[in-house]
Amino acid sequence: MTPRELAPRESEIAVIGLARSGRAVATLLKKHGYNVYASDFASSPDTGLAAEQLRALGVVVDIGKHDLDRIGRCFLVVTSPGVPPTAKPLAIAREKGITIASEVEIALNFLNAPCVIATTGTNGKTTTTALIAHLLRGIDRDAVEAGNIGTPLSEIALREHQPKWISLEMSSFQLHDTPSLKPLVGVLTNLSPDHLDRYPSVQEYYADKARLFANADAESAWVVNADDKAVMQMVADAAGHKYTFSVSEEADAFLDQRSGELVLLGAPLLPRKSLPLLGAHNVANALAASLAVAAADREHQTAQARKGIARALETFRSLPHRLELVGEFRGVQWINDSKATNVSSTAVAIDGMERPTVLLLGGRHKGEAYTALAEPIRRRVKRVIAYGEAASIVARDLRPIVDVLRLGSDFKEVMQAARSAAKAGDAVLLSPACSSYDMFANYEERGERFRALAAQDA
Repeated sequence: MTPRELAPRESEIAVIGLARSGRAVATLLKKHGYNVYASDFASSPDTGLAAEQLRALGVVVDIGKHDLDRIGRCFLVVTSPGVPPTAKPLAIAREKGITIASEVEIALNFLNAPCVIATTGTNGKTTTTALIAHLLRGIDRDAVEAGNIGTPLSEIALREHQPKWISLEMSSFQLHDTPSLKPLVGVLTNLSPDHLDRYPSVQEYYADKARLFANADAESAWVVNADDKAVMQMVADAAGHKYTFSVSEEADAFLDQRSGELVLLGAPLLPRKSLPLLGAHNVANALAASLAVAAADREHQTAQARKGIARALETFRSLPHRLELVGEFRGVQWINDSKATNVSSTAVAIDGMERPTVLLLGGRHKGEAYTALAEPIRRRVKRVIAYGEAASIVARDLRPIVDVLRLGSDFKEVMQAARSAAKAGDAVLLSPACSSYDMFANYEERGERFRALAAQDA
């Protein structure tokens, strides 16, 4: 699509959801002369402020309700990733045959032909997205990270100066409604069951992930995880060149177990000990990011560029709430992995631990069995503290395997129990395997609360 094809100028475009991406895309559309109606069922100080800002631009806004009749007359409906597909405005749009597009799909129409490296996967996509942008800047490219990582692509499209390179994180929800995405390089980090509270089946979740390859052709470049059978099966028939990364075997980018070095396209890149990130999964993320940058342009494969990539890897720090070492207090490491909202990401986090671990597990249940954590827990975890709405399910699944203390929804009590269970030389790991919505507004608030309470021991 080009901008003039989005909608007839006399018609209206509906934007559903007034979180950051909804506000940005409504602003972008209004700036380009479209009639915009925006609504959010939530009524809060944040949505109230968003409504005030958008009304000042001439956008018609409802908060606390959706005008379903008006939405049913719109030419196009734009949805935010946080809006479930069962929401009434989207159901009305489908019933009326109205096109539903993601915020990313709209923003792509207003960008000046950037080089897009798009990353998806169940786990690691945010860190990999941030790494790609960091490595590009490390070789003097004008690059930003955007998408599901936190900065809506519409905000980039609104800038007077648009960057040449965009590292774009794509969730399965965004991929579902972004049919025009055709990245210069696409990255698939891994696949495992997730979002089963929103998808009827794993197969439907994987089908949305596979939309990354929808526009593949002979010129496409894909960076994929050779250690993940589901990934390799998904990309088997995708057109284009496949670059592989691995932490266990030789690949286009891999960890050499004998030398302890990260190897990129046949030559050593960086010693593992120089990469300041916890866990084997972060080695995989670093390999994927380095390979994506190298695959994007032959100039990124020169000796000088490789040195720049290596230097940038050495200066990258873990993102907040992703195996973030909050600190070591009284000999105990406190590690914030609040972003781990599914079982597979928690399993990866546990595998990355190097000390006896007290694991904080719980929140709102997402439909997965916690028994899948049995093996990593046996190897690393001395006690599980189960809390929140999922506490009873966690306790039921894991008590045959490990000592489980079941608590309620008082997070201060949870942290006090962790402090009592840990001794010098141990680690306390918040890696909940659940969403945060039973006790917190989001995983960030949960992680910040963990950080603040952990620091009381400082």
